[in-house]
Amino acid sequence: MKGATPVGARDEQEAARWVRGMFARVAPRYDLANHLLSFNIDRHWRRHTVRKLRPILNRPDARVLDICCGTGDLALALARRGRAKIFGSDFCHPMLQTAGRKAGRRRAALPLFEADALHLPVTDRAFDAVTVAFGFRNLANYAAGLVEMRRILRPGGVAAILEFSEPPSPAFAALYHFYSRRLLPLIGGAVSGNRDAYTYLPESVRRFPRAGELAEQMRGAGFAEVRYEYLTGGIVALHLGTA
Repeated sequence: MKGATPVGARDEQEAARWVRGMFARVAPRYDLANHLLSFNIDRHWRRHTVRKLRPILNRPDARVLDICCGTGDLALALARRGRAKIFGSDFCHPMLQTAGRKAGRRRAALPLFEADALHLPVTDRAFDAVTVAFGFRNLANYAAGLVEMRRILRPGGVAAILEFSEPPSPAFAALYHFYSRRLLPLIGGAVSGNRDAYTYLPESVRRFPRAGELAEQMRGAGFAEVRYEYLTGGIVALHLGTA
């Protein structure tokens, strides 16, 4: 497989089913676990992504799709910071339900639809930007995900991938690995009630392409002006590419 590889998954279909089921189980306490485990720094990562997309978000005619939107944190952050029309999609129904309730509480107009990010039910060149935060590494096929993102972007549109990465500093990487592989499953499991999900998380990060490798894959999928930057010592990287 050239994507997410949960233990026991024999092909892309089984990998997708496992990931969908895992997110369905943790949906009720997903936000609490994320904010706790990241010490709330995840909010900063999303705000930084929003700032990078500000020229598009300020256009009232622009359309932006947040794929693998989960509980809607990035989509809602995008909607708060501009005049563009923001949409969200995810293939896990309980996560979308949580996103819908959150949007309702915040009185945010956020159209949501259930869809696999590898097979989006939208026409070619439908969006000015497509974003994904901490969901890309869960795709069953990374190359196919990039091709689909490229397909739905208008010429000049921007793809933004915010994802966990490998810190470039060996010393910081060692500290991060200790936290993610030893402490994170214990804390995440206790908060969410599902330790398997937070055992899978550091393993999925370990198997995910390094920042430079992902940038090369984006170029191979047809993106231009590909660039990336490390955040918080490199535990997260933001990749940007132009259609």
